[in-house]
Amino acid sequence: MRALRWRICVTVLAALICAVCLSVNISPRFAEPWLPDPIRLGLDLRGGVHLTLGADIDQAVSQSLSLLGQDIRSSANDAGIRTRHLRHADGRTLEFVPLKHEGIEQLSNLLRDRFGQMAVGSAISSGSGEKLLVSFRPEWEKQLRERIMDQTVRTLRGRIDAFGVAEPDIRRQGDDQIQIQLPGVTDTARALQLIGRTAQLTFHRVRHDAAPGSPTPPGAAWYPAAQGSRSGGSDLLLDRTPLLSGQDIVDARPAFDERNQPCVSIQFSARGARQFERVTEELLHEQFAIVLDGEVQSAPVIQQKISGGKASITGSFTTEEAQDLAVVLRSGSLPAKVSVLEERSVGPSLGEDSIRAGLTAGAVGALGVMLVMQVCYGLAGLLANAMLVFTVSLLFAGLGLFGATLTLPGIAGVVLTIGMSVDANVLIFERVREETRKGLSPANAVDAGFREAQSSILDSNLTTLLTAAVLYQFGTGPVRGFAVTLALGILASMFTAVFASRLIFDLWVRWNGAVNCGLVPPIAGASHNPVARVSSGKERGFVSGDPGFSPPDRPR
Repeated sequence: MRALRWRICVTVLAALICAVCLSVNISPRFAEPWLPDPIRLGLDLRGGVHLTLGADIDQAVSQSLSLLGQDIRSSANDAGIRTRHLRHADGRTLEFVPLKHEGIEQLSNLLRDRFGQMAVGSAISSGSGEKLLVSFRPEWEKQLRERIMDQTVRTLRGRIDAFGVAEPDIRRQGDDQIQIQLPGVTDTARALQLIGRTAQLTFHRVRHDAAPGSPTPPGAAWYPAAQGSRSGGSDLLLDRTPLLSGQDIVDARPAFDERNQPCVSIQFSARGARQFERVTEELLHEQFAIVLDGEVQSAPVIQQKISGGKASITGSFTTEEAQDLAVVLRSGSLPAKVSVLEERSVGPSLGEDSIRAGLTAGAVGALGVMLVMQVCYGLAGLLANAMLVFTVSLLFAGLGLFGATLTLPGIAGVVLTIGMSVDANVLIFERVREETRKGLSPANAVDAGFREAQSSILDSNLTTLLTAAVLYQFGTGPVRGFAVTLALGILASMFTAVFASRLIFDLWVRWNGAVNCGLVPPIAGASHNPVARVSSGKERGFVSGDPGFSPPDRPR
């Protein structure tokens, strides 16, 4: 009796949790802070934008190597080693040329002591003297590539969250691709501009040692001026290697300049503030270019050393453009340039059609299954249909409780769950029928039927559950949605078929004695009077004193 009570408590508790989780989907007035969110609809049901982005990891590694070269040169100057460094042609090697012959050995020792991530090559003689080739160690470069991809995903997630997209789906795909799903997004152009913008903010020294059309000096490059910028409207010759990057920006806000034009106010971290102060002191009374995504936004002349780590980016911005730029700078610049490899838009009307078709298919399948179960198994079929409704309710409650997303393949998983749920009941019912043909009492037949069919049910469901786990691990997008729905459906069907259904049968037999609820088929030439069968004493389980027989308790 104690075992029966705790099973009743578990089943009732599961039903209450199911009702609470489903209530928020029935009406918004049931929503409370402590309740789970309503079931989220995927991109194919709600509509939105699907993007596949490609990240230029090689370019990001090359830029990291260039910035590290600045640190190496600064450390060498502090140690009394005067050098100059140039980017190698392949973008993966730095070559340092010490001004003194003994500087080669000193620089090599410095690199081994302070820059363990660098691989130091042998000194090579060149026309300008001996040069030392330095590059990333292979294992360090591999870790750097992983960090760049992870940082790119985090940065994109921060931008999308600031953009206000609800339940975005962002994940890595392969070594250099990122898949993004934005449900409910209608302004595709603005979303692409916000997501795909690299927002690489760099500060360069302006050079005046070459005119347009003349050969470009080593270490320099021509940068175009942004439309409407304050750089004079013509291309500027800048140092290729930036003096400062926007990686140390901790805050960015839209503001207005002295002409009441939209601009972006930025705040550097403590480290970035020190670097910005040092750079403005070195370039006092010189021109200083602010470059955003390869375009010169402004090129003011430094009039005094700037302390405090505050600066502003001015240009021909609209209020919305200044706000979007502040978002991407505040969430961080993308460490790698991204490009759109694939773009798909799903309209909300198509999603509504998918929902309607999915509900129709599920309803038709469920009604057909329930009709067959009712005809074949009578009262037991009615119980199976009730357990089927309970299974589907548990499935949708689980989707809301775990924050899963329902997709169109997920609806297919719901329909598949309907068939799998009654499949377990069919195995149990047929097994109970076989046991009753052997002459067992209803109580013993139910016990033997559930016990013998349980292994087959567990084996089949566990193998399907493993398949769902593999689909979730290696699948993407809708495939994962199908895997989640399938897994939740398997767990729900196992609970209702093996646990809840067994509880109802035990209660039925306990309260109704030998009534078999329609699972005992007619047997030709056999008496259907249980009392007469007991008096015959020829069938196992019906002879008084037989250990296989336990008479059902009848309520007084």
